[in-house]
Amino acid sequence: MTRLGGQAVIEGVMLTDGQHTVLAVRTPQGGIQVEPLQAGARFPRLERVPFVRGPVKLYQLLVQGWAALQRSAAIAYPEEAPKESGWELWLMIGLLFVVVVGGFMVLPMYLASLLPVRQRVLYSLIEGGIRVVLFVLYIAAISLLRDVRRVFQYHGAEHKVVHAFEEGEGSLERARGQSPVHPRCGSSFVLLFLVVAVLVFSLVPTGSLALRLASRIVLIPVVAGVTYEILQYAGRHPRAWWLRPLVFPGLLLQRLTTREPSTDQLEVALAALHQVVAERNLSTSS
Repeated sequence: MTRLGGQAVIEGVMLTDGQHTVLAVRTPQGGIQVEPLQAGARFPRLERVPFVRGPVKLYQLLVQGWAALQRSAAIAYPEEAPKESGWELWLMIGLLFVVVVGGFMVLPMYLASLLPVRQRVLYSLIEGGIRVVLFVLYIAAISLLRDVRRVFQYHGAEHKVVHAFEEGEGSLERARGQSPVHPRCGSSFVLLFLVVAVLVFSLVPTGSLALRLASRIVLIPVVAGVTYEILQYAGRHPRAWWLRPLVFPGLLLQRLTTREPSTDQLEVALAALHQVVAERNLSTSS
């Protein structure tokens, strides 16, 4: 069974089967524009190595996801989409990195350091708990924005059509009745990443704030690799009882990152699904 993944974008959905990637966006005129996206850099050998393939996949998804967001904005709002140069794009990525590191790495470490805790595991648990709370509060805050809510609706539409495809029928009626929550969602990855980080970071001796920050940044690929392997195993063994406590918080988080989509949003997601399936069938038959 082919596994599909993807993400919500501006007024649309990106779907991929690992080989073919398609972007579907609602145009200002009311139509649906569907077009392929380049797969980007591939590392076939690394993608087969356990614990290494996680960081590789994460890098590929980030690059492709950013390209999909940029392209969807240009289609949905052609007069407003910024024409960014290369250095402006890297500047935005750099600023985003600073915000992420500052808000979700430095701040939790600083707040935890204010407490009179010296035991390594307990300190890591407190730091990780603060990080999870800040992340959930951030998601809850941005979900109040109208434009973000529309993206979350498309997120729900993406999950619904993937569920319908996995049940063997990619139709509008079948998609309507599906859940907007999916166990392979990136939201589950992020929250599980934060949980795994608590366990991994607890193995690192506590030192100065600068040393702890450096160790956490260096260990990000390790945490990503472990997280990816857990989700892969959970996808292959959905009834494994011992994995449920790790996967369940991510499913709860999706209650914030998804919304019930409208019919026209489901139609966009289905357009992406049908094109991915068509391209996969064409490449299989050729």
